[in-house]
Amino acid sequence: MDYLLPLILGYLLGSVPFGLVITKAAGLGDIRKIGSGNIGATNVLRTGHKDLALATLLLDGGKGAIAVAIGYLAGWRPEIAGAAAFLGHLFPVWLGFKGGKGVATFMGTLFALHWPAGIFAGATWLVVAKVSRYSSLSALTAAAATPFIFFAMGKVAFAIAAVFMTALILVRHRANIVRLLAGAEPKIGADKTDAANAST
Repeated sequence: MDYLLPLILGYLLGSVPFGLVITKAAGLGDIRKIGSGNIGATNVLRTGHKDLALATLLLDGGKGAIAVAIGYLAGWRPEIAGAAAFLGHLFPVWLGFKGGKGVATFMGTLFALHWPAGIFAGATWLVVAKVSRYSSLSALTAAAATPFIFFAMGKVAFAIAAVFMTALILVRHRANIVRLLAGAEPKIGADKTDAANAST
């Protein structure tokens, strides 16, 4: 039960598509039919509603954090609950297993698991974004560095969960990786109508 319950609860919590729910409730239609087609905060921002994008970002991050918190309080494996919430966001059963790219949920999970690791990942994102101005590269770098920081902290179980989440982030960002290698990835602040580098 320490493994199965956090897996089921975390997945169901993570699979709630807040970006889609919020935009539909606001009368903006199906977020999957605009921009990158992603349900995350970056694509919600393309509707021109910064408040809705911020709400989506916080709620998507909160899914991971709440799943971890429940795991801690219930005496379950919190890293399994968080990783399951992350999986649910990427592959929600309600949307035919077509979800977001998971960066916000990943960050929320990290902060709830072990806040120093969350701060490290956030700082890594900011530094890479400042230097490169690529949102996707910042997310990829922060995710790839996280398992190492957990291993360095002696948090082996958390590191394994981070490896799982990082691998899925890389898979979900494969198109971004191709564009980065080709020098075709839109930079932060660039006016690109096809800026499909949504990272959340």
